[in-house]
Amino acid sequence: MYYKKSLVLALLVSFAFGLSAFMPQKSDEKKAKNLKVLPKDISHEDLDKIMDNFKMALGVKCGYCHAPMANNPRKLDFASDAKPEKETARDMMRMTAKINKKYFHNAMENGKTVSKIACVTCHNGKTEPAAK
Repeated sequence: MYYKKSLVLALLVSFAFGLSAFMPQKSDEKKAKNLKVLPKDISHEDLDKIMDNFKMALGVKCGYCHAPMANNPRKLDFASDAKPEKETARDMMRMTAKINKKYFHNAMENGKTVSKIACVTCHNGKTEPAAK
């Protein structure tokens, strides 16, 4: 009798483990949605670093570009394109990438590092760059 119970229990456990191999796996890392300029496979950590640089360069918080969630206005909907500032940020990213590729493709010049263009270059902690 004890042998049968052990055998049934072992079969049930084996069956459960066997099924788990076919279950969808939850990813530990959240994947960003609606990325149009940044790489779609960017890590959450790298994306946070980039966004922190944007916040510092423009002197803003996340809500400057990201709209609130429709069902919970206290949280942001990072995938939403509802705010025009988000598309402006994408345009500025494309612009700085083009400038850096065209004019700063040589990272070293005469043994000295050449600084590339970034948001802070023009914005200096303000949402609108200073006109000269």
